[in-house]
Amino acid sequence: MLSPYSGTALYRNARIVDPSRGIDEIGTVFIADGKIVAAGASALNQGAPEGASVHDCTGKTIVPGLVDMRVFIGEPGGEHRETIASASAAAAAGGVTSLVMMPDTAPVIDDVALVEFVLRTARETAKTRIFPAAAITKGLKGHEMTEIGILLDAGAVLFTDGRETIANAAVMRNAMRYAKDFGATIAHETQDADLSAGGVMNEGLFASWLGFSGIPREAELLPLERDLRLAALTGANYHAAKISTAMSAQVIRAAKDNGLSVSAGVSINHLSLNENDIGEYRTFFKLSPPLRHEDDRLAMVGALKDGTIDVIVSSHDPQDVDTKRLPFSESADGAVGLETLLSAGLRLVHNGDLSLSRLIEAMSTTPAKLLGIEAGTLAPGAPADFAVIDLEFPWVLDAETLHSKSKNTAFDEARFSGRVMQTVVAGNPVYGA
Repeated sequence: MLSPYSGTALYRNARIVDPSRGIDEIGTVFIADGKIVAAGASALNQGAPEGASVHDCTGKTIVPGLVDMRVFIGEPGGEHRETIASASAAAAAGGVTSLVMMPDTAPVIDDVALVEFVLRTARETAKTRIFPAAAITKGLKGHEMTEIGILLDAGAVLFTDGRETIANAAVMRNAMRYAKDFGATIAHETQDADLSAGGVMNEGLFASWLGFSGIPREAELLPLERDLRLAALTGANYHAAKISTAMSAQVIRAAKDNGLSVSAGVSINHLSLNENDIGEYRTFFKLSPPLRHEDDRLAMVGALKDGTIDVIVSSHDPQDVDTKRLPFSESADGAVGLETLLSAGLRLVHNGDLSLSRLIEAMSTTPAKLLGIEAGTLAPGAPADFAVIDLEFPWVLDAETLHSKSKNTAFDEARFSGRVMQTVVAGNPVYGA
C-alpha cells in the first residue's frame, strides 16, 4: 500500500458528486498530505500553494473511491487465478479504492495468521486498500464457529462464509449472537443446497429451451427468510450479501419496515444482465446466484432505487480457462468484475433508472458506512481516495486488456459510455495519468 502523498494537489473545474454530503456541483478537490482539505464549489477559488500539482478536470466528474464489499481473490492457494497485487491493479482501473477480500482461499481465512497474511501482503503489493473478511465457520464447513472477537481485533471487517451457505440454523443463530456482542456484521449468501442441486441456471422457460435443470428462486428465498427470522431473534447486524429475485427484495423490505438491522447487496451482473444473455451456452454468464428473468432484474433496479438494496458489488470471482472453457453445465460459476463495475453501473444512469448520486452512494458511501471504514466521502479530513471519471467516454471492453489475471468477464466486447480516467489513493495516482 502506498504511503500518503506528501505534497499538495488541486483537481479543478470538475463536477463533484459526494453523496455523503449531498453534493453535486462544479468545484475543486484540494488535497494535502494524502487527505482531503476541501472538495466542492467552496474550494473553487482555492489558490494553488507553491509547488502544488494542478489538474484541469473540465468535463470530468470526481466521486469518492468505490468500496467493493465482495471480491474473491485466489491468494493464498490460487495465485494462478488472481493475486492480491493483480486484484488491486484491477480495482484501481475500475475506480475501486477499497475492497473486501472474501475468505474463500486455500487455506481459508479463518484464523488470525491468515488475516495478518492478507493485511501484510496488501501493504507490500497492493495499489489500493484491501480489507479481509473472515469466515463465520472454520474451513467454510458450516459447523464450528470461528473466533469472531479475536479475528475482529486482528483486522477482519466482515464475517461471511463466502460462496457457502450455512445450512445449520443453530450455528447461524450462535454466529449472529456472538457477532452482535462484538458489534460485527454477518454477511451471508443464501442458496439452499438441496433446492439448487443439479441446477445450472434460473428455473423457467428459457432453461427448458436450453435443456438445463433450473435453480428456483425459492432456493435463495428460503434460507434468506430463515436468516431474517434469526436476525430478529438475536438483534444482529445482518447483510444479505447478494440477492437476485423480486421475492428476496420483498422480504428485505419487510424486515427493514419492522426495524431490523439488516442490509442487502446486489451484484452489478444482476442489475445489468438477465438469463437471456446466456444465449448459446456462454459460460462467462454462468453465475451464482444465476442470472434471472428480466422481471427480477427490473425488481433489483427498483429495490436499489428505493433503498431496499443498500450496496452494489462486483462479486469479482476470477476463474481460469480450465474451469470456464467447459460445457455450460460443467463450468465453474463466477465472473471478474472490478474493472467494469462502475461503467456497467453507469448504464443505469444513462438510461434514467438511477441518479449518479444514488449509484455512487450504493458503490461507495453506504458500503463504507456498513463496514465502518474511512472511505466513501470527499469530506475534509477524509483520506484522499477518489476517482476521476469521463461520464460520456465511449469504449468497448477487450477482455485481454483486463488487469485481472483471469479474463472471465461477462462484459467482453460490451459497449460502454463512461470510464474511469484516474484513480487516486491516499493522494497518490494509482491508475491513469
